[in-house]
Amino acid sequence: MENHQIKIVPTSNEAIIKFESNHFLVKNHSYEFKNIDEAGSSLLAQQLFYLPFVKTVYIAQNFIAIERYDIVSWEDVQTEVSEQIENYLNSGELLVKKDEEIKKVPVTVYAEATPNPNAMKFVANKKLTVNNKEFKSINDTEVDTLARNLYTFPFIKELYVGENYISIQKHDVISWDEVTHEVRSFIRESLESGTSIGETKHKSAAIVKEKGESVDLPKFENLNDISKKIVEILDEYIKPAVANDGGNIVFEGYEESSGEVRVILQGACSGCPSSTMTLRNGIETMLKEMIPGKIERVVALNG
Repeated sequence: MENHQIKIVPTSNEAIIKFESNHFLVKNHSYEFKNIDEAGSSLLAQQLFYLPFVKTVYIAQNFIAIERYDIVSWEDVQTEVSEQIENYLNSGELLVKKDEEIKKVPVTVYAEATPNPNAMKFVANKKLTVNNKEFKSINDTEVDTLARNLYTFPFIKELYVGENYISIQKHDVISWDEVTHEVRSFIRESLESGTSIGETKHKSAAIVKEKGESVDLPKFENLNDISKKIVEILDEYIKPAVANDGGNIVFEGYEESSGEVRVILQGACSGCPSSTMTLRNGIETMLKEMIPGKIERVVALNG
């Protein structure tokens, strides 16, 4: 049985807070309950409505969002609610009865160009994965999954799946202008039909460096102080920017004697002609400024 851990996530609406799990809760559907009578298909939702401040319960792929009445502040009750949700999820009880009438959310997908001319980012209006996934070839995919099915397009080279997007790298045999609409429609229809992304066959503790070669990544708690600082800077300042371009950057190591920082590029960043400039003018400059005297250069193992 999966061990659920709940993270409390504020939203732009002060009355609504999200309780995110590290595992999927439901797939392909979302549920909204306005009162205890509507919550007949979910025992947890019914229990939550016994709390006098609960106005609406919304259950989605990996989170439960709750809207409160303006009689308490979330700071006073969010910890207790989080514990209640976590305990229920770990009890093994059914979250939502599958045979109940459900409210299906239409799927939309739009295409977004990236700095890499061979990579296109396809953004969905729903969460696609809890953990980012990289597929370097069809051999990394599982049967009857969206990742596997995308490789039926002969021009597709690599896939990188982020929270709500799929970054696709193509071979340089066709232009995106010719195939973007077809790929976008394929992804949208697949998501609407409930086809899952699927798991990558790479080890979770390793990141692909080159074809068929993987690198074991160090655990944060085992890093030295400088390495931890580098990871924190990458996570806070660099990753959000490269995610906007359909990519990701992963810390691989730091050599104190030479001041060299080693990273691995993923998604649209991998093989991008401008990645070298980004490393030197962006990431390297920022690290040198924020950790003075400790950083000499930043290199990409797959750059």
